[in-house]
Amino acid sequence: MKQFDVVTLFPELFGPFAKTGLLGKAIELGLVGLSTISLRAQGLGRWQRVDDSPYGGGAGMVLRPEPVYAAVRARQVEHAVMGQQARVVLLSPQGKRFDQARAREWALDAAPLLFICGRYEGFDERIRQGLVDEEASLGDFVSLGGEVVAMVMIESVARLLPGVLGNPASTEEESFAAGQLEYPQYTRPEEFEGQRVPEVLLSGDHARIAQWRQDEALRRTKERRPDLLKNGKLH
Repeated sequence: MKQFDVVTLFPELFGPFAKTGLLGKAIELGLVGLSTISLRAQGLGRWQRVDDSPYGGGAGMVLRPEPVYAAVRARQVEHAVMGQQARVVLLSPQGKRFDQARAREWALDAAPLLFICGRYEGFDERIRQGLVDEEASLGDFVSLGGEVVAMVMIESVARLLPGVLGNPASTEEESFAAGQLEYPQYTRPEEFEGQRVPEVLLSGDHARIAQWRQDEALRRTKERRPDLLKNGKLH
């Protein structure tokens, strides 16, 4: 079972997420585990404070190190009892951009994934320096918090695990699996609002279909993501 842990101020967001679609089924089958750790429960004082104003001044509030350390280390102890060591991932716009290759790397690694979700203005730098194994970002933008980012990453990794998808071949020809975008897909009806399914897909000639799909994948990659070709990622 692949275990995902999420340190968050809003654990309630993950209730419906863990019960929906293929991920929900995977959790029911014991293929995937998903646990949340409440950051507020580790807050300081009567009001369970988790943030404070930044030294040196500035806008917004910064997450304090003590609650985050306490939340992560408590979960690390639980994993250690089971002979496991979690990979701690800080979700931050400053992290390395998450992609399909990284999702596959995480899926192949048996270690639990422990995500730290931020809120407010950011993290005390000592969280970065002393607690996490790596940082990850979805792209060059800033969201209100890391929860939706964690959900995207969990789904991306979970779908690569054996038994989660009904057809394992689904992950072999999709976008980015071979370093390029996926070819166009069609289903019934053969004609819709004047648009017809390409004749080659109706031919039954598997060699021609395979060649058409390869050509279309390359064409689409050149049109939409030429950077994949420039980076030498196309196989």
